[in-house]
Amino acid sequence: MQWVEPEPGPGPEQKLKLTKRDSATGPEWYQESQESESEGKHPPPGLLAPPKPPEPSGPPASERDDAPLPEGDDAPPRPSVLDDTPSLPLELDDAPLPEEETPEPMAVCRHRHRCHTDCLEGPLCRAFQWLGWQVGAHPWIFLLAPLMLTAALGTGFLYLPKDEEEDLEEQYTPVGSPAKAERRFVQGHFTTNDSYRFSASRRSTEANFASLLVVSYSDSLLDPATFAEVSKLDGAVQDLRVARENGSQIQYQQVCARYRALCVPPNPLLYAWQVDKTLNLSSISFPTYNHGGHPLYLTGFFGGHILGGSLGMGQLLLRAKAMRLLYYLKTEDPEYDMQSKQWLTHFLDQFTNIKNTLALKKIEVVHFTSLSRQLEFQATSVTVIPMFHLAYILIILFAVTSCFRFDCIRNKTCVAAFGVISAFLAVVSGFGLLLHIGVPFVIIVANSPFLILGVGVDDMFIMISAWHKTRLADDIRERMSNVYSKAAVSITITTITNILAFYTGIMSSFRQQMFLPQPKRK
Repeated sequence: MQWVEPEPGPGPEQKLKLTKRDSATGPEWYQESQESESEGKHPPPGLLAPPKPPEPSGPPASERDDAPLPEGDDAPPRPSVLDDTPSLPLELDDAPLPEEETPEPMAVCRHRHRCHTDCLEGPLCRAFQWLGWQVGAHPWIFLLAPLMLTAALGTGFLYLPKDEEEDLEEQYTPVGSPAKAERRFVQGHFTTNDSYRFSASRRSTEANFASLLVVSYSDSLLDPATFAEVSKLDGAVQDLRVARENGSQIQYQQVCARYRALCVPPNPLLYAWQVDKTLNLSSISFPTYNHGGHPLYLTGFFGGHILGGSLGMGQLLLRAKAMRLLYYLKTEDPEYDMQSKQWLTHFLDQFTNIKNTLALKKIEVVHFTSLSRQLEFQATSVTVIPMFHLAYILIILFAVTSCFRFDCIRNKTCVAAFGVISAFLAVVSGFGLLLHIGVPFVIIVANSPFLILGVGVDDMFIMISAWHKTRLADDIRERMSNVYSKAAVSITITTITNILAFYTGIMSSFRQQMFLPQPKRK
């Protein structure tokens, strides 16, 4: 039996050393065992020279290059197999690690895993770079296509409602509010009848009304001359008639809220004086006045009053600076509700003429109706639209001034002007598309073009700044691709920010921000 000597392994005094070798497949790392200086060195396992093949015929063995070297004390040191490896110039990464920084033994590492942090920026920049290249290669397509698209979508403004009335309660109160549910409960148990038994205190919703606030030029209006002038004003208001398209007329007596057979008086004390002109206005008790066995509640009908001593169920009303006239109209029935609103609209149109015709000398009159808030909101669109022209002119001037350069090459005034025009086209296209698909137009949305204009101008300045950083020697396609690539992240961030801002408004419970259709009343 032949004795086989076991292969030496790394002993307790050996050190492992990592050596990098270049091969055809790439850099590889090998482990070498390094003994202490007193023990000498041994070649690592697995790298010993293989057995010599049989000597071929030819020159004597002593003259061949592979002839065995003499052994003995005079023999030169035997070359190692590792010496046959072609020597390569060592780079910084190929230099052996110093002794004091020798790493611990580790497995063979053939691949390095790297963490890519541009997983979003890289694809985004490449997509924008491709888009910029296409814009530079086909400029007329990207110039004419937006104009044609804007012209097509802009036809949606034909569906813009002009005379449609907005319900402010539906638009500016939360959807699904508990107050609305409680009001429905009250309406189901405490009904009202505007045509026979009207009571303002039983109303759970706002009724159609017209309110006149009469203020006396003197210290008090509790005198017959002032009451005569107020009575003249009351008669002129009740004589208003609205001419309809079919030739009929709407009179106040047809649409007024009634208590039994009579219209609800606009002011109980004024009505009592009109019935009895001999009524002593200097002996009126407040807040309750007993007239012919019927108590009159004057609370809310007089202002700036001064009270005296006790009188009956109240106190003596010495002076009153102002008086209010309330004209309640029918609201419950849809047909009467529409007629009441037509009468109120006519009242608002003719009220100035009424004051001029009466030539009031003792009193000053101001008016307010249940439609006043709504009409003021609708009038906002008329006042805002002229502001669009001024806003666009100012922003164009600012953009042109900011991009003006004395160098004709770096001057970008035309680019700035077209950037503002591009934002205008976006506003027309977006609004036209929403009107085409039936989204109702809410008057508060009239302010959004200013926000869209600001966002569009910001992106324009970002792209102009990126254009100034491109090389003049490059062609248009390459410069456009570089501009879009550099501005990709900035434009995306600003766009996402604005989308989130508008989405926050959509999540609101207010209908005017949600852009939801208004429920139809039955």
